[in-house]
Amino acid sequence: MWNPFKKRPLLSEENELFQIETYRWLLTHFGGEDFYNGTNLILPTEDFFPLKFETSEEITQYTFEQVKKYSGLEKWPCKLEIQEEDPNLQVADLLIVQGAEHNPHGTFSINEDNEAVITYNPKLALNPTQMVATFSHELAHYLTSTASEAPPGGWENWEFATDITATFLGFGIFQANSVFNFEQYQGVGTHGWRTTGGGYLSETEQSYSLAIFLRLKEISPEIAYPHCDGNIKAILKNALKEIDGKDFINELRKIE
Repeated sequence: MWNPFKKRPLLSEENELFQIETYRWLLTHFGGEDFYNGTNLILPTEDFFPLKFETSEEITQYTFEQVKKYSGLEKWPCKLEIQEEDPNLQVADLLIVQGAEHNPHGTFSINEDNEAVITYNPKLALNPTQMVATFSHELAHYLTSTASEAPPGGWENWEFATDITATFLGFGIFQANSVFNFEQYQGVGTHGWRTTGGGYLSETEQSYSLAIFLRLKEISPEIAYPHCDGNIKAILKNALKEIDGKDFINELRKIE
């Protein structure tokens, strides 16, 4: 019977299936004991990222090494390189260039010497959450580039699968919190607000992916909630309720 008051699911059937199949792909290629016994939920606290350095270069390099360690990729060879700074879009006191492209938060590539190279935008030094989210995303590229088969839907879906991979590696809180940022800016003779974001999945999709991770790992969401932005926390609670009404977590746990 049609029920006009029935709550709509968070994700479409297609998007939910992509999440499930991506976790199935990850568990098949990178799961087992490494995931269930070795992967942690990484939190934005000094326990995981103690403040040891003063310069932005030192902090960035240290954060990258921490993310590598928590990803289980500590011994994987990889070069970290800084990008050029974004162009200055303010050409006069009240004149700002619109539509100019910014450098990406980060990139992953394999160079001619067959070395993995990750680049990062220098402005990440001002946003630790975005920095960790970016490094975990690019390292997830590195990990999944070694898979013997394409992610669900083919390699054209690699970026979306990579966002889920970063959550699979334990960085779901950073991924979800970095999707949307609303901040004030001020320059000479001008001020206002701007939005910035990262990743390829929406807040809802990132939160749903985090919910799957928590249930697979049997981690209490009470550990995650204090570190989630308000909107993410609300979505995560609803995602957990939806997942608990389904059976796919038990099916995913059977993958060896």
